[in-house]
Amino acid sequence: MKLHILGAVIALLMPVVAWGDSVVPAPKKNSSDANIYGHIINASNNEHLPFASIAVKGTTIGCSSDATGHYYLKNLPVGRHTIVVTLLGFETIEQPIEAVAGKNIEMNFTLEEQAMSLDEVVVSATRNETNRRRTATVVNVASQKLFESTASSNLSESMNFQSGLRVENNCGNCGTMQLRINGLEGHYSQILLDSRPIFSSLAAVYGLDQLPVAMIERVEVVRGGGSALFGSNAIGGVVNIITRDPLRNSLTLANTTHILSGGTTDINTALNGSFVSDDNKVGVYLFAQVKGRDAYDRNGDGFSDIPSLNSETAGFRAYYKTSAYTRITAEYHHTHEFRRGGDNLSEAPHMAMICEQLDHKIDGGGLRFDYFSPDSRHRMSVYTSAQGIDRSSYFGTDMNPEAYGATKDLTVVAGAQYTYGFDRLWFMPADLTVGAEYNYNTLDDSYHATQRRLEQKTSTAGFFFQNEWHSEKVNILIGGRLDKHNMVRKPIFSPRVNLRYSPIEDIGLRISYASGYRAPQAYNEDLHIDALNHSVSIIRLADDLRPEYSHSVSASADIYHSFGRLQTNLLVEGFYTMLDDVFTLEKVGTDADGNTIKERRNADGATVAGITAEVKLGIKGIFEIQAGYTFQRSRYTSPERWSDDVEPQRRMFRSPDHYGYLTSSFELARRLSASLFCTYTGPMLVQHNAGILDVDTQTTTPSFWDCGIKAAYVVALSHVIDLEINAGVKNIFDSYQKDLDFGASKDSAYIYGPSMPRTFFVGLKLTL
Repeated sequence: MKLHILGAVIALLMPVVAWGDSVVPAPKKNSSDANIYGHIINASNNEHLPFASIAVKGTTIGCSSDATGHYYLKNLPVGRHTIVVTLLGFETIEQPIEAVAGKNIEMNFTLEEQAMSLDEVVVSATRNETNRRRTATVVNVASQKLFESTASSNLSESMNFQSGLRVENNCGNCGTMQLRINGLEGHYSQILLDSRPIFSSLAAVYGLDQLPVAMIERVEVVRGGGSALFGSNAIGGVVNIITRDPLRNSLTLANTTHILSGGTTDINTALNGSFVSDDNKVGVYLFAQVKGRDAYDRNGDGFSDIPSLNSETAGFRAYYKTSAYTRITAEYHHTHEFRRGGDNLSEAPHMAMICEQLDHKIDGGGLRFDYFSPDSRHRMSVYTSAQGIDRSSYFGTDMNPEAYGATKDLTVVAGAQYTYGFDRLWFMPADLTVGAEYNYNTLDDSYHATQRRLEQKTSTAGFFFQNEWHSEKVNILIGGRLDKHNMVRKPIFSPRVNLRYSPIEDIGLRISYASGYRAPQAYNEDLHIDALNHSVSIIRLADDLRPEYSHSVSASADIYHSFGRLQTNLLVEGFYTMLDDVFTLEKVGTDADGNTIKERRNADGATVAGITAEVKLGIKGIFEIQAGYTFQRSRYTSPERWSDDVEPQRRMFRSPDHYGYLTSSFELARRLSASLFCTYTGPMLVQHNAGILDVDTQTTTPSFWDCGIKAAYVVALSHVIDLEINAGVKNIFDSYQKDLDFGASKDSAYIYGPSMPRTFFVGLKLTL
């Protein structure tokens, strides 16, 4: 199956390669023949810079410099324009030009190196493209550089290296991953794909583990409720996954082989291609990845602690520029994933004492139309996205022949957004953004062993608006979102207010307020079934479950300074979130078959408060270091009971008071690089259900470090073909949980610490 998929992708790529290289469009009768050409130079060594992006601001017109650092933009609209030149690791340049019909103009650019990416363009703060340093909300960016330096093959591996974020494994049988932002559980965060909320409750259970980094350009993270415009679930924050755009003709084939302690293997192979027509009007980025991982049994009891996993992912992102001011973008991805944990993995599921088996088939995609007016005053976007999941499952113990299940899930999003730019609105320039969005999800989940049938249809019709006054020193953003959810009687308004003040260019002071809500519906954790002491644990919703509301406040200082060639950035942010009618989970008894029943209920409330500090420093071409630390407290207003065997607890489970990370990369020689990366997690309170133990207990875990190293060397096979050879170790100190449960009575949810044991890896990457 894997070879067939790769073969099919290669077959698709070959004609596109030929098309991208050989087809030259015939001249159009209405061509302006206003052209600009030139080269891009590195200011530090006067060498030409290949693959820089050259764009005409406010239009769809653009290209990349070729392998020799030269570019050619043809048939520009006649008139005044601004040319924008960008390249990762260099300062962005903007320069005005007057395009004249029938005239060729030479424009050469010299770019200054940056040790860190300081001026990225982001969209998650305001729903519009904005320079990161001038946004009213703090936006953290995880780029391809982070994915490579931390040797990440999927998104869940790299999200630990962002301030305020933690990715944890919640199940030793199926490997359920959960992303926490500012101490809040995963269902408090909104995961977006290209700014669209198509990750349903079911998709969020394994979504980050299923997305290969090969399809991702960058990930934008907004902590707290500062991006309420994206939806009501953005209480903990927003994770916006931006897929890769085709920029130039290229082809990459990569393989990474992991070897876990004990000889268990995890093999990832990816093939990606980017193809752009000669006139840059049509482009497509194709990606495919296959993954195979054996099950891992840490304590030798015959039951897996990390499930086996096989997956294939393929898809594309493409654009067509219908004019200089309009563009159509399409995206599609398909994932087939099979994972299984427990014992007797080679037998049928009902021949095992414990088995959690899932077979996912996921198809998703989107279509978007963008318009920019010639004077850059009007911007409009119309979009639709959808994702469907077909899942067959088995959650059972003691060779139960009835523990099979099936799930179908469909999410559809459609909307439109319009932005008008004022030269001056009252006291300064402003952008007014308005839009409407409709989100529909249907979920049909059945589990035969208990005759559970969850049929849930949710829909949200939302209207959002904001006005942002902006200048070099000040941003004032006022906006909100009005939602009508079909499971909530009245419409809910979620306001947001953000302010940025920069007394000088290198200091940004921000403060924000936002509110949000979560509807009384099933979320990702509610769809998961745990194996527990020869039975299973099932979650149900209370009949009187009410919406949960939130109020979030944050304040930050963002400081940049250069000491000669050394560039530095310090960010300090304080956050406070108050939850009303907070959702909690409590054991309420067992059913006729002895299965544990947990109920989702409302509690009085909770508060999450803390401070995050992040520092970056580096010298371009020598090293870059980034480190973050979070101190927080997550507490219920009143002690909450989760079991009759233990005292009620105010402290939230699985929410450590201290955690942090470190990433660093070093250029040891012209083609030799190395990186060191670590995460730290302080003690936290976790639940331990009865099974191996006689009664339910709660345990304070030890703190742990998870560190890795990587070295990479690039061999130039020709002037256009590079081969990278890399190797390293993840979790060097083998900081894996030492008190795992044993045997068929184990609690599959009693798992914490690093998701992988000490792991050696070696990789090859061929780039054309």
